[in-house]
Amino acid sequence: MKRITGLLAACMLALSIAQPITYADTKQSFSDESIYDLLVDRFNNGLGSNDIEVNARDPHAFNGGDFAGISNRLQHLLDMHFTMISVGPVFSTATYDGNQVLDYSEIEPHFGTKKEFTELIKELHDNKLKVMADFPLGNVSSDHVWASQLPTIPAEEGTIDWDLSKPKAQDQIISAVVQFVEDYKIDGIRLTHLEQADTEFLDKMINALKEMREGLYVITNEPSEAAFDSVPAEERSQAIQKSFVQVNPDSSALDIFTNEDADKLLQFDDLTGPRFTYEMVELRQFPPTRWKVATTAQFMLPGVPLVPYATEIAVNGKEAPESHPFFNFKTDMELHEWIGDLNTLRNDSETLRSGDFKILHNKDGFIVFERSSEKEKWIIAINNTSEVQSLEIDPSEIGEKKKLRGVLGQDLVKETKDNKFHIVLDRELAEVYIVEDDKGFNTPYLIASILVYVFFLAFLFSVIRKGRQRRRDEASKEEQAKE
Repeated sequence: MKRITGLLAACMLALSIAQPITYADTKQSFSDESIYDLLVDRFNNGLGSNDIEVNARDPHAFNGGDFAGISNRLQHLLDMHFTMISVGPVFSTATYDGNQVLDYSEIEPHFGTKKEFTELIKELHDNKLKVMADFPLGNVSSDHVWASQLPTIPAEEGTIDWDLSKPKAQDQIISAVVQFVEDYKIDGIRLTHLEQADTEFLDKMINALKEMREGLYVITNEPSEAAFDSVPAEERSQAIQKSFVQVNPDSSALDIFTNEDADKLLQFDDLTGPRFTYEMVELRQFPPTRWKVATTAQFMLPGVPLVPYATEIAVNGKEAPESHPFFNFKTDMELHEWIGDLNTLRNDSETLRSGDFKILHNKDGFIVFERSSEKEKWIIAINNTSEVQSLEIDPSEIGEKKKLRGVLGQDLVKETKDNKFHIVLDRELAEVYIVEDDKGFNTPYLIASILVYVFFLAFLFSVIRKGRQRRRDEASKEEQAKE
């Protein structure tokens, strides 16, 4: 049985090799990334030694998540194939989300030590994952160690903003963020709470960071005219949410996408407002199907996908802290594998990350678009309607002697006798097609397919035969016992 199982696995591998679909790319830019955005305190508790006044039942309190917890769930992250992990703000803080910073030079004790943070970064780097952290420029705790040293502006209750119009405040903040990046060798910084920061100051900070660490990404989660590597594509993100939060929508907002969006953040579900699941539940929609069609759009349209933690379990919540629950790893994770599949396609294809974009059809929730380059062409079809949908595509759009091979649902579309390609998609489903040469029979694939079936049947025959033999042996033993 072990031999047969091994042969079966080998045949399945041969089957996959017989159908190459993508091209690897070695030169990376921000448009090549995909980001998993987590809150350290709400992800996973790895150590009890740093659980100081932790209360996992109080959504406003520290719940116990730490750097060790992230390390313990590394395989969970690797299986989703993101290229970058965002750990949020990790400085000493008065609040679980890390935003009310107390000291930029210290790591929050609930999360772990400086050594443990360094070790986590190394472990992520060893597994080819980049690391990004947040640096809040304002809304810090009124008990911040600099509160009496720097000019401040009153903010929300218990918080202050730095008066960043003053050179002293500017210089000290820039020095702190540069030192943080230098100390921990992270790959990206996300600047948050920009209310008091003008474009000139932000550009000065960005230049200082990039001079200190070559290749460092500097992004923000807010609109800005400064020279960030990426800013949120707010209209695009809203277009995805509007087009997929319910079935049979007006999806015309997706027409806004262009080739120029490749390096902009797509984050229609984020940690600062209602979770996407909350919106769909309010409309009495079924979350798993909504999430699948929406994430297909997010990963295949131009832009850099940013996915908040617990999306893979379709977490609900209207606002923080309700929208920041402690991650329940025992919940069904149907989206975990789905996100991993989409990320794998995107990571392996430069065309899906930064290729030319063209909408072929977009009407009332049935969207078909193309991503193409000199290397390859993809057709992405998303049926966010309550009925089966179909689209005829002229061969002049696909190419001569071509076929469309679905890589999610294994659909196959060939040119028919009416000289058309007919994409037919069931309700609330998505398919990603790679355009390939139609050479008739694929001999290696055919052989591998036959071998899979042959060995599978042999496996079943072996199981049945051994079962019969076991029953005969048991019957024989019973007869001998009677004698």
